[in-house]
Amino acid sequence: MGETEDRKDEVQRWTAKRRAALILEILKGKTTIAEAARTQGPTVAEVERWRERFLAGAENALRSRPRDEEGQKDELIRRIVPGP
Repeated sequence: MGETEDRKDEVQRWTAKRRAALILEILKGKTTIAEAARTQGPTVAEVERWRERFLAGAENALRSRPRDEEGQKDELIRRIVPGP
C-alpha cells in the first residue's frame, strides 16, 4: 500500500467533539496549532478558525445573558473583520 492509500485509511471526520478536544490540547499547551495541523491533517487556518469559534462560544456560555446564534455570529464577524 502506498502512502496516499494509508492516509485515506486514517481519515477521520472532524466532529465537534473531536475539534473541541484538539482545541483544548492547544489551550493547555500540550501542542501548538502548527503541530496539530501538521500531525492531525487540518490546515493551520482551519485550526485557528476552530479556536476562535471555541473561545467565542465559551465566552458566550459564561455570560449571564447568553447571546443567540445571530448575536454570536455578529460578534465573531466583528472580531475577524476589521472595521472601517
